[in-house]
Amino acid sequence: MTTTAVTPSDRRTVPALGKPRTPKLPSVGERTLDNGLRVLAVRRPGVPLAELRLRIPFAGPKGRGADTHVARAQLLGDTLLSGTPTRSASQVAADVQALGGQLSASTDADRLGFGASVLSSGLPGLLEILAEVLTGATYPKDEVVGERDRLVSELAIYRSQAGVVAREALLQRMYGDHPYGRDLPEAEAVEAVTAAQLRSLHARRVAPAGSVLVVVGDLTPARAIGLVEQALSGWTTQGEAVEAPPVPQAPQGAAVLLDRPGAVQTTLRLGGPAPSRTAPDYAAFTLANLVFGGYFSSRWVANIREDKGYTYSPHSSVEHPPAGSRVVVSADVATDVTAPAVLETLYELGRIATVPVGQDELDQARRYAIGSLALSTASQAGLASTLSLLAGAGLGVEWLRDHPRNLGTVTVEQVLAAGAQWLAPRRLTGVLVGDAATVAGPLSGVLDIEPA
Repeated sequence: MTTTAVTPSDRRTVPALGKPRTPKLPSVGERTLDNGLRVLAVRRPGVPLAELRLRIPFAGPKGRGADTHVARAQLLGDTLLSGTPTRSASQVAADVQALGGQLSASTDADRLGFGASVLSSGLPGLLEILAEVLTGATYPKDEVVGERDRLVSELAIYRSQAGVVAREALLQRMYGDHPYGRDLPEAEAVEAVTAAQLRSLHARRVAPAGSVLVVVGDLTPARAIGLVEQALSGWTTQGEAVEAPPVPQAPQGAAVLLDRPGAVQTTLRLGGPAPSRTAPDYAAFTLANLVFGGYFSSRWVANIREDKGYTYSPHSSVEHPPAGSRVVVSADVATDVTAPAVLETLYELGRIATVPVGQDELDQARRYAIGSLALSTASQAGLASTLSLLAGAGLGVEWLRDHPRNLGTVTVEQVLAAGAQWLAPRRLTGVLVGDAATVAGPLSGVLDIEPA
C-alpha cells in the first residue's frame, strides 16, 4: 500500500465564517376563535405534512393539594387518548395512523400539551379526532387503572436514579411549595386517583380560553385556521386556564448533601434564577452561560472533562417555565474526585462572573447560539415547537429575528455583567447525591453544606 505525501501547496485555508444572515421570518396567520382558543398558522412548504402543537395552561395550586394535582395531571396526560364516545384507545391510535399521523399528550408543571403530525391531506381527520378527545375523553376505568399501576412502578424506578433524586431535591429547594417544586407525583397520590376524578379535572381545566394551537405545514394559514375553526369551535367549557404564580426567591450559596451509601459517583446539581427571554440582558446571559458550560467547547467542559477527566458530560442549561426562568448546572463525577470537581466548578463560575471573556470565546459562543436557533426552526416540527414555546412566554415570531440581532451586538462587558448577576457561585444553590461518608469531609473545605 502506498501513500501520497501532502505538500504545503495541497493544503487549503479554511475560509473565515461569514456574517450571520438575518433570518427571514415566516408569515404567521392568527385568529382567536369565539371559544377563546388562539390559533397560529404558518405555511412551510416542501414536505406534505402538518405539525400541530396545542398548549393548555394547567398549573397546579401551591401548598396543600399540590401533590394531588400533580398525580391527577400526570395520569390525565397519560390517559387522555384512552377513548372517546365513539372510539376506543386502540381505535384512536389506528385512526390516527390511517391518516399518516401521530398524536400524543403530556403534562408538566405549567401545561397540558398535545403534539401531532399528519399528512396535510389528513389534517381535517386528525382535527376531528383531537376535537373528540378535547370534548369527550372518557377515561375508561380499566385504562386508568392500568396506567396508574404502570406509573407507580415507573416512579419507583425513577426515584432509584441519583439524577432524578437530585433534580427533585433541587426543585424543592429552589421553589418550596410552589408548583415548580414538584417534578414528579408521589406514588401514594397516584394510587388514589380515580377515573371519575380525571373526568372532573378534564371538565374544569381542559379549556380553550387561554390555550394556543400552532399549525405549521404545507397549507395556507387561512386554510389551516379554517379547518381548526370548523373542528374545534364546539370545544367549550366553563373552566378557566390557570397559570403558575410568580416563583419565590431561591436560597443562595449553600448546598445539601443527600446520602447514597456506596455510590461510585456523586451527582451534582446547582440551580438559580435566570433572566427570561424578554429581559434586557437575556442575550448576554445566553452567551455567558455558553462560555461557562452551555456547550461542548465551554470552559467548564474543557476543565473537568477534557483536562482532568472528572466527568463525561457536564452541562449548564437554561430552562424557561413561564413563571420564572432558571439555570441548572449538572455533572456526575467519580466519588473520589467529588471535592476537586466541585472546586473547579466553583472556580469556573467565579471566573465567568469576575473576569472578562476573550473576544474569540465570545464570538465562538455567539456563532453557536445563532446557528443553533436557526437549526431548531429549520424543520416544520422544530418551528411548530418553537412558536408554541414562544407563545407560552407571551412572545411572537419576531423574537426569531430580534434574538439573533441582540446576540450579535453583545459585548465582552455585557457578558461579564450578566455572569456576575446570574452565575456567581453565591447566587446558586445546590444538591449533591453521593456517599456522604466519603465525600462530606473533603467537601466541607470547598462548599457550605447544610443538613439534609
